Amino acid sequence: MLSNGSPLSTGRTMWTCSLLVLSIVVLFTAPVGAQTSEEHRWNFNVGAGVTPLVGDISSRLTTGWHVTVGGGVNIAPSFGVDVEYMFTSLGVSQSALRQLNEPNGDAYMHSVTIDPIWRFKRGERFGAYAIVGGGFYRRTVEFTQPTTAVVDVFDPWWGYIGPVIVPVNQVLGSVTSNAGGFNAGLGTTIGIGGGVKFYAEARYHYAATHRSRTQILPITFGFRW
Repeated sequence: MLSNGSPLSTGRTMWTCSLLVLSIVVLFTAPVGAQTSEEHRWNFNVGAGVTPLVGDISSRLTTGWHVTVGGGVNIAPSFGVDVEYMFTSLGVSQSALRQLNEPNGDAYMHSVTIDPIWRFKRGERFGAYAIVGGGFYRRTVEFTQPTTAVVDVFDPWWGYIGPVIVPVNQVLGSVTSNAGGFNAGLGTTIGIGGGVKFYAEARYHYAATHRSRTQILPITFGFRW
């Protein structure tokens, strides 16, 4: 069990704080670039990254990863509204598995949110923004055990069709919770040409899932255009 005071938890928190400090340093030390010569009506983003947990849920689930895609409309040069989908994959802690007498487990969450975004530093080279929003979150925790299954495969070289035993995970049970939630974060952008910008973002998500609230701090790297 990883308590909030464990060395791993402390190291994870320090690493997350370091990234936030780095983003703030880039924000306030980067020179102001020229204003974008062409304002776009629509915006899109795609990214992925690591997903630490915060709060009580961090003793039950473990750090995972996520992918996110989104798009929206630019109402003004410095303001827009995005709709984002995020898939988050997490693990179940060994202490929780032992407590429930389960051999293995996984957790994942789908979310769809509407997120106003304020670009308070704009430029072709460097930029920064704040983003907040809310929406729908669906968290599922599955308990599994390793097993095998027989599948038929075709080898075009030998012209062989036959059964092969492959390892799989058998789902013993699952718990799903649907809830509303909100998020807020900061991000920085670096223009790479053609209207495309690389971005780094840290955002806090809170979902009022049943019994245990889900709190995550996804750190995302990706592209906006």
